[in-house]
Amino acid sequence: MTLACLAPRIATTRHQGPRGESSIAPGTPRPRVAIVDDDDALRSKIASSLRSYFEVLEGRDYEAAYNLLQECELDVLLLGLPIASGGMHECTELLDRLDGSEIDTLVLVMSSDERKSTALKIIDAGSYDYFIKPIDTDVLRHLLERAVEKLRIQRENRILRHEISRKNALGDFIGATDSMRHLFESIKRIARATTNVVIRGESGVGKELVARAIHEQSPRRSRAFVSVNCAALPETLIESELFGYEKGAFTGAAATKEGRIEMAHQGTLFLDEIATLTPALQSKLLRVLEERALTRLGGKKSIRVDFRLISATNENLEEMTRQGRFREDLYYRIHVVPIFVPALRERVEDIPLLSDYFIGVYCAANGLPVKHIDAEAMLAMKRYPWPGNVRELENAIQRLVVMTDVDTITLRDLPPEVVQAGGGNSKDRFHLPVGGIDLDKEVQAFERRWLEKALERAQDGKAEAARLLRVDRNRMNYLCRKHGLD
Repeated sequence: MTLACLAPRIATTRHQGPRGESSIAPGTPRPRVAIVDDDDALRSKIASSLRSYFEVLEGRDYEAAYNLLQECELDVLLLGLPIASGGMHECTELLDRLDGSEIDTLVLVMSSDERKSTALKIIDAGSYDYFIKPIDTDVLRHLLERAVEKLRIQRENRILRHEISRKNALGDFIGATDSMRHLFESIKRIARATTNVVIRGESGVGKELVARAIHEQSPRRSRAFVSVNCAALPETLIESELFGYEKGAFTGAAATKEGRIEMAHQGTLFLDEIATLTPALQSKLLRVLEERALTRLGGKKSIRVDFRLISATNENLEEMTRQGRFREDLYYRIHVVPIFVPALRERVEDIPLLSDYFIGVYCAANGLPVKHIDAEAMLAMKRYPWPGNVRELENAIQRLVVMTDVDTITLRDLPPEVVQAGGGNSKDRFHLPVGGIDLDKEVQAFERRWLEKALERAQDGKAEAARLLRVDRNRMNYLCRKHGLD
């Protein structure tokens, strides 16, 4: 038997009226459906009823079914049971072979056997659906369209999961703004070094992602990346978690346990919220960094450790050091190379990219077709300050994916705080008092605030601050003298 598979998919231009309207969008390739049954009259009748909606291929036996599956990139196989060359055994065998292959064709089985046990065996073997002859062709068409839509979603989600799981050079980082490109370059440069790194930035900006990206780009990438959230561990547990303990070191210490620092040997140790460590733990950590060795709680043996320390904080370490709340010698040990992660409100042009990414992630995770955000809603999202940064955006997108029934997310679907902050005209954000303002004074204050912010971010480095404000070095020096910030 010769099988004719039409290589190019035929574009659908036909559009039905309301009573017989197809769910297949005009202009898209028609789904490819194969009908395999030994009843020639029935097969011909079904094929004739479906050709207006699908690209239809035919076969008479299981050999034809196998060939069609392997050669024709089918969307759906409509398979008769039993047929002359076999029955239940061959059908379940075919479904088993499909389950272990890369072919993602959905199989619908039609049969004159009305026993529930037969239907359950076929469904359990992997058939998408099972229905009884004789067949209403209108009902069959709707079943096939439903199967095609399910397959479309499965294929789309598989592609998304592949893209999500595929590591690019910087892991899960997304961003196209200048500030993010600068961050990417800093990560690549820092990763090649062996020095300690401290990541600075507000809560929710993705400091751990930066740490993981540095590790993945470093010579230590084949070794462990050990993450510890210092703020999440009770003060009574954090010492034993970091340094480990020997059996009997304290009540409940039934066995010796390695600490997180030991686990990071030859790899990377990431200490998030390092500013929350007590003075005693700061002192112990400093000793480990200086001596490259530690002693477990209750132990006497010094254990050599080799790890790269990456720490992170949203606190002002300089102010804490001046106040004596953070050891100055530890500060200089961990602050060899600082890296600053911008807040989301400082890179609003990345919001559409991040939104699309999170929509893809959570639509795939929930088996939903990919949604999109309309222009008005996106404008409101870009005007909202996102105090919780990327973490807040991710949570909002996850909620929208799950709670929005339609494929387009509009302004009315957004959280109230986003609508209120971003729904109005941008000029409404400036309130002019009845008595007016001193414009020069307001402009001066505004300019000084941005200068202070840039210098703080750049740790008083004027060249870096000038880059952040997109001004040249001469103008930066002038502005600093003007506002007494030298």
